[in-house]
Amino acid sequence: MAITSANQLELLQTAEAVAREKMIDPGLVVEAMEESLARAAKSRYGAEMDIRVSIDRKTGRAQFTRVRTVVDDEEFENYQAEFTTESAKPYFEPPKPNQNGTWVRDGQQITDFAGGPQVGDRFTEEVPPVDMGRIAAQSAKQVILQKVREAERDRQYEEFKDRAGTIINGQVKREEYGNVIVDVGRGEAILRRNEKIGRESYRPNDRIRVYIKDVRREARGPQIFLSRTDPQFMAELFKMEVPEIYDGIIEIKAVARDPGSRAKIAVISYDNSIDPVGACVGMRGSRVQAVVNELQGEKIDIIPWNEDMPTFLVNALQPAEVSKVVLDEEAERIEVVVPDEQLSLAIGRRGQNVRLASQLTGLDIDIMTEEEESKRRQAEFEERTKLFVDALDLDEFFAQLLVAEGFTNLEEVAYVDLDELTVIDGVDEDTAQELQTRAREQLEEQARKALERARELGAEDSLIEFEGLSPQMLEVLAEDGVKTLEDFATCADWELAGGWTTENGQRVKDDGLLEKFDVSLEEAQTMVMTARVLLGWVDPTELEAEEEPAEDEQTV
Repeated sequence: MAITSANQLELLQTAEAVAREKMIDPGLVVEAMEESLARAAKSRYGAEMDIRVSIDRKTGRAQFTRVRTVVDDEEFENYQAEFTTESAKPYFEPPKPNQNGTWVRDGQQITDFAGGPQVGDRFTEEVPPVDMGRIAAQSAKQVILQKVREAERDRQYEEFKDRAGTIINGQVKREEYGNVIVDVGRGEAILRRNEKIGRESYRPNDRIRVYIKDVRREARGPQIFLSRTDPQFMAELFKMEVPEIYDGIIEIKAVARDPGSRAKIAVISYDNSIDPVGACVGMRGSRVQAVVNELQGEKIDIIPWNEDMPTFLVNALQPAEVSKVVLDEEAERIEVVVPDEQLSLAIGRRGQNVRLASQLTGLDIDIMTEEEESKRRQAEFEERTKLFVDALDLDEFFAQLLVAEGFTNLEEVAYVDLDELTVIDGVDEDTAQELQTRAREQLEEQARKALERARELGAEDSLIEFEGLSPQMLEVLAEDGVKTLEDFATCADWELAGGWTTENGQRVKDDGLLEKFDVSLEEAQTMVMTARVLLGWVDPTELEAEEEPAEDEQTV
């Protein structure tokens, strides 16, 4: 097929038809045609030539040009597409009547040739159109199809990338291995089987409402991933059903779901005259019932959100009643005490209620009955009583008095103000001093034995003399193989102070070597960095430089 014999307007008509069909810019189709024609021309004139094609957007005329660029002598490689400054000079002159070539510099045609050619100048000359054989025509067709596919993918990605996190209505096309392929208008999306509620099944042409969970650009084209189990799907459904949420008067603070079974949603109102729970329930439950129907009968507990975490947790565990809440903010754990008859209700079927409450609050929840808590407190009381009886040589009644007053260890007895001991019935100043003397002697004896044990285990003086480590700490470290200052400096802060990690969605406790000595993560980090500075591993001036910006930020 010769371009010269073809109807030139037919190129533009074809481009517009393809663009309408694929809903893409006609200019992209024309560019694909230009590239395909250029590739065909290279196969005719030589692959090393820089052949370019330009199709006039009005007439459809295709112009074929050969381009040669001026490069440095050292970079000159391809004489078919490049000039050196010397070899370009014969061509660098005003065009003659029979010369079709032109010089271009920085996108502008050169009219002043006095300065000679410069690196980057381009010499373009028109070449005759090519006759496209069957192979060249097929190759051109493939280029056009490829470009059109890429344009389609880009359009689809641009259309859906900003719609992630929203709800869309689609039509089921087919089901493959449990995954549902959904027609979402200008493309296809996938609803994986683990993103379906329960055992949902769909037939072709069924209408479906789904949540766009993620949109990714991949080699095979944009992939749109849908979900009906994501907690935000329920949140978006409430936003559609409750105008106050859409208007921002009510905010959804947290959502937890057991898809198809039960869910909890925490809401707060920024208008004192509007009840957030009542607004979400609606007249006779109409609003929440619409969401329940969409979620295949999933039961929904609507809970008022509260900044006070214990109060919020009490609400989250409804319908169970809570007797007491103990919050450990550092460990992100919370203990909940419920009446004996409320235990099964608080835990829920297969632990569902407490699991959803944990997801809603972001805390690990330990639930115990009042009887279990009483037994635990009694065991702690007896353990501390025995400690004071053995260590201070007291009778059981006197030791119980100390525990009842809140003393938990020997350090508290040894170093507390005398006034806090003399308030105990039967304890005068002399008795209080005697108690402190015994406590301090016992602590000194424990320290002496711990230090001897640490030395027996191989603890070296470099570690023993390090400031901040007690003999008991040295003993624990030596038992774990930390015997030198170098060993200590290689420890991570969490190895010393302990912490929490998340594995498979579950928070797991990491016990620290010095955790029982109440060493915080910050204190452990400071000790480790101090050891590294002493060993010369870290430059202290660099640490100061890192700390200064943080201090400046806090000041601002």
